[in-house]
Amino acid sequence: MAKKILSFVTILLLIGGLSLSGYSIFNIWNDNQQTDKLLVEAEELLTYSSEEEVVIPKFQKGDPIGVLEVPKIDEKLPIVEGTDSEELRKGVGHYTGTALPNQNDQIVLSGHRDTLFRRFDEINIGDHFIVKLQYGEFTYEIVDTKIVDADDRTVIKSTAPEEILTVTTCYPFGYIGDAPERFIFTAKRVN
Repeated sequence: MAKKILSFVTILLLIGGLSLSGYSIFNIWNDNQQTDKLLVEAEELLTYSSEEEVVIPKFQKGDPIGVLEVPKIDEKLPIVEGTDSEELRKGVGHYTGTALPNQNDQIVLSGHRDTLFRRFDEINIGDHFIVKLQYGEFTYEIVDTKIVDADDRTVIKSTAPEEILTVTTCYPFGYIGDAPERFIFTAKRVN
């Protein structure tokens, strides 16, 4: 009798494990599909104008707004307006209320370390981020990095009149679960 119960429990655990694995694989696949779709939409926005006066558009939460390129790791990632979990599942989130390129203030972009930013531990001071929006392409050189507590919001602050790109992600990079800290890249515009 005990053998039958043990066999039954083993089968249940196996079925449960396979179900959870299948669910996780589906979610990863689905998130990748959303990211790829959003990247196509974001790239379609990149029709640079030769007009001298640049009009910086307004975006709604969830809108694709551009592309973040990271040459060091050969990544091209869609940027979406907003940093809630729904937006971060699709792409790199632009922190609503912070500036965009040409607004001479702090621009904040965030992403998950275990999906889009999984290779960001390879990026160093001196490397570049390229932000492409419908009104231009902007290159930023990383000048500083630091690690802060997960709830530290002091890294989001006005830098006017200097244009600074701040890119944030969870830290440690290989941590499983909710990470206790944030890794902050600070980059200055070079073009």
